[in-house]
Amino acid sequence: MSLVIPFVVAVDGPAGSGKSSVSKEVARRLDFGFLDTGAAYRALAWHVEASGIDTDDAASVISCLESFDYRIGTDPTGYSVHVGEVDVTEAIRDPQISAVVSAVARVPEVRRHLIELFRSIMAAVEAPGIVVEGRDITTVVAPDAPVRILLTASEAVRMSRRSAELTGSSVEAVGEQLRKRDAADSKVVDFMTAADGVTTVDSTELDFDQTVDAVIGVIRAAQPALAQRHDARGAQISEETP
Repeated sequence: MSLVIPFVVAVDGPAGSGKSSVSKEVARRLDFGFLDTGAAYRALAWHVEASGIDTDDAASVISCLESFDYRIGTDPTGYSVHVGEVDVTEAIRDPQISAVVSAVARVPEVRRHLIELFRSIMAAVEAPGIVVEGRDITTVVAPDAPVRILLTASEAVRMSRRSAELTGSSVEAVGEQLRKRDAADSKVVDFMTAADGVTTVDSTELDFDQTVDAVIGVIRAAQPALAQRHDARGAQISEETP
């Protein structure tokens, strides 16, 4: 059965580029839904660890998919993540989960399972559009999205921003974490180079609001596609955004 997907804005980029915070704010301003796909990989890593399974044991990780009852909110103003009845919104950001999530994410069966899950969530959103961010969104999950963006920044800027978010962490320590995360994830997907049809937004010299405005500018430039492929309500949302 084919799924009817709303207007999709797909955002990819390296760790520390601001994908989540920028995408969430763009969705809020446009009255779109918001989907953080990385949360699913983190939640699965949490579920695997909570089940007492080694995250490096691919076969056991795959077996956990059957019991992985994952739910995520798509309202950018009311974001939450649950596994079963457990709210793991904060738990999945724990450094221990960050350290093991790449091992879970690089299992092909896991990626296939979650990609289908992401597409189902995208199709179910009630908003006229959805901003979807995470690894391989622009090339695998939503390769036909009318707006595909690679959000990036220099390594120095990404390290500085991430260290500011993590109280007590030095820029050097954060830099090492980012390099390890990018190196691990790059074994699965290429998120440093924009694929054909993907617009690069470099936020190295931009502050948060300027980056949000730049992304919204790319979306507005896609209005002809919006008008052709989606209903009038979706077009009006983009036109009326202050």
